[in-house]
Amino acid sequence: MQKHTTFNAITLITPTASMTAEVFGGRAKCLQRLIRLDMPVPTTVALSFDTVRGIAQGRMPDIDAVLEPFGPTPLVSVRPSSLDPDWGGPGAVLNIGMNDARCAALADEIGLASAISLYLRFIQSFAINVARLDPEPFELPDDADEASLAAMLAAYEAETNEPFPQDPARQLGEVLRFMARAWDGTTARILREAKGAPADAGLGLVVQEMALGVGAPESGAGVIQFASEVTGAPEVKGRYLSQSQGRDALAQEGAIYLTRDPRGPSLEELCPEIYADLIRIGALARERLREEMQVEFTIESGVLHVLDAVRLPRSSRAAVRIAVALGEQGVIPREEAVLRIAPNTLNDLLHRQVAPDAAREVMASGIAASPGAASGQLVFSASEAQAAAARGEQSILVRRETTPEDIRGMHAASGVVTARGGITSHAAVIGRGLGLPCVVGVSNLTIDTRKRTIRAGSRVLGAGEIVTVDGHTGDVLIGQPGTIEPALDDAFRTLLSWADDLRDIGVRANADTPDDAQTARDFSAEGIGLCRTEHMFFDGERLTVMREMIFAQRDDDRAAALDRLLPMQRADFTRLFEIMEGLPVCIRLFDPPLHEFLPSDRAGLRDLAEALDQPLSDVMERAERMSEYNPMLGMRGVRLGITVPEIYDMQARAIFEAAIGLSEKTGGEFVPDIMLPLVSAQREVEIVRARIDSVAAAVQTETGREVTYRLGVMVETPRAALRAGDIAENTAFLSFGTNDMTQMTYGLSRDDAGRFMSEYVKQGVYREDPFHTLDLEGVGELLTIAAERGRTARNDLVLAICGEHGADQATIAFCRSHGFDYVSCSPFRVPGARLSAARLAVAGRMGLTEPPAKPGKILIYQ
Repeated sequence: MQKHTTFNAITLITPTASMTAEVFGGRAKCLQRLIRLDMPVPTTVALSFDTVRGIAQGRMPDIDAVLEPFGPTPLVSVRPSSLDPDWGGPGAVLNIGMNDARCAALADEIGLASAISLYLRFIQSFAINVARLDPEPFELPDDADEASLAAMLAAYEAETNEPFPQDPARQLGEVLRFMARAWDGTTARILREAKGAPADAGLGLVVQEMALGVGAPESGAGVIQFASEVTGAPEVKGRYLSQSQGRDALAQEGAIYLTRDPRGPSLEELCPEIYADLIRIGALARERLREEMQVEFTIESGVLHVLDAVRLPRSSRAAVRIAVALGEQGVIPREEAVLRIAPNTLNDLLHRQVAPDAAREVMASGIAASPGAASGQLVFSASEAQAAAARGEQSILVRRETTPEDIRGMHAASGVVTARGGITSHAAVIGRGLGLPCVVGVSNLTIDTRKRTIRAGSRVLGAGEIVTVDGHTGDVLIGQPGTIEPALDDAFRTLLSWADDLRDIGVRANADTPDDAQTARDFSAEGIGLCRTEHMFFDGERLTVMREMIFAQRDDDRAAALDRLLPMQRADFTRLFEIMEGLPVCIRLFDPPLHEFLPSDRAGLRDLAEALDQPLSDVMERAERMSEYNPMLGMRGVRLGITVPEIYDMQARAIFEAAIGLSEKTGGEFVPDIMLPLVSAQREVEIVRARIDSVAAAVQTETGREVTYRLGVMVETPRAALRAGDIAENTAFLSFGTNDMTQMTYGLSRDDAGRFMSEYVKQGVYREDPFHTLDLEGVGELLTIAAERGRTARNDLVLAICGEHGADQATIAFCRSHGFDYVSCSPFRVPGARLSAARLAVAGRMGLTEPPAKPGKILIYQ
């Protein structure tokens, strides 16, 4: 039996039937796979997406043709069959076909009480779901007897002014209409679109012969799985309930274990042969469907029926372990194991998380800027966070927005919350680099630093009270809910080792300190693609010396301060080279405007005046003169290197002396990459290069050792992209800082755009937040122009991206297609970038334009 018209496709599921998930849905296709494996699946008919759309619009299929395979007295169920089970759908309706005559006939087979019980359940389901009646008159009675059945039938007639329908064809038609329209409803459509379903996603339906689950000698329903949904470890789990139907029954009191268990009876003891069949079915499904499956089954009078099998729902940890186990055992190729894990899955493994079952008291919500979960006492300044750390206490640093001066506090804190900022704000970028849970842009949070309180609505919390930052959801929680720890186990490492074998683009890390570098090394980064050296100057003594240098009135005073900073920088660079063990280290010279190193309040300026032994009025006047209307477009980057060249001279010397000193110590060769920030003109590169070459010559003369380095440019301005051909003549590499490039291309402040960006995306002005997802049309065109012009001028030019976009799969795809050599991102995003690069490479070899959006959920149906 198979009928196909434009709006009508009704197909009996057989091993040879024409059946695809794209036409009939994933459940229908999976049932065909089970039938092909000779599993005891009841007779099933599938209705296509087009058929169900037609039903929703009033075009009913031939119901007699649907019921034909089930004989003259059909008893069936209807279940949804969408392309992706995560999209949801209406619940199953069981026992369609129960009527007075069928109830009487079944009473002779399974007993009167069991037959009436089935009839009552169907009347209840039909009345509430299909007829949309008030549930109260249709509550199931304690005793399934003729009196209770008569009462429920009477209640139905009283509510609808007609007897309960007795014709199975009419019953089925009404159920099909209800399920089709439920899928087509506005609320259902919004919910599934929120889960990633396209607006026109279709629903198929499967009509299946009932396996009753009631009667003698042994009948019931159960669910079985063969791996833990939490850890992915092999484990037989599930429940079985005698004299029951459907998954819902398993939650009732009386459900028993599947395997022998000292806590109570089990199916293995009750029905050992059926239990053995289930184990065999699980192993067969794993091997042939190439997945860990959860199987729904029914036992009817001692006979096993397999009603359905779905991909086992799983945590991120379990997903990785299962994919790796299937790959190691040869069930799936390693390439497919890599495809089955979405890169963002790894975030859950790298960071602590709030436990899924923990109680959550949400105080405020913002942008989830850096993943992880952390609890601690509220603190309102970097010094408070440091003091808490010194006492061995956890803290959550709360600021309106962070500045470079807060970095010390961020290192000391367990988590960060800011009222302002977006996904690429200072707090977000530093938080991701440190692996620090961070929520930014919490617009409904009022921070009072004077009273040292935070307020959201009517709730006020003060310094010292405990809060939790959930960097996965963007929530700020009151109190300390339970958490689960990271899971960097053997399966995690194995998956990434396979990814490294498959990918064809390099992955480096943005690492600013030795601690960052060690994290990057632990995550197998192939070097440091961006070391922001200014972050080395914000610790204790260094900050004081830096301020002395800034306030120096004479050249010799500035030189003296820089001489004190030199050994500190040299030690930092030496440690970076040691940790990376000969891998490339790209050091960006000083970038931010100098005023960022000055205190921002009067109390801080007073302390600075005392430290410098200068009048407060002089210090305040000097700080005022250094302020800029638009500092991000002012005296920063290479402009500082030209106007205050002593800073770059000191840094270059520290780099060269560190490389030579470590080379003498270890016998290895260390060739640093030196990167100039915020370049806009070829002449800037020429001027700074001449000074760096002069420093290199001096160090070479002093040490008698050859000094070798590679000079590159961080392309952050549109002009640098357009003039990349000129700039490349004096550089070995171009590395694109996409955060600033996006900011300058759009004319947007990355710290302020969060205030209106969601509205822009909502109204379709931008497809996505360009600070979150690289704009491949505008910014991407500038990158394309720069890459082409740079490589034309110098064919061995190395190209890279070192902005935070570098970890995103779409950005990596762009880089691969334009011949970039590597991407660089925060250390904690390195594993995801490695996996993304591998998935793109595998997809390309398979002829796919991109990897599957939902790996592992659709593949088994193909």
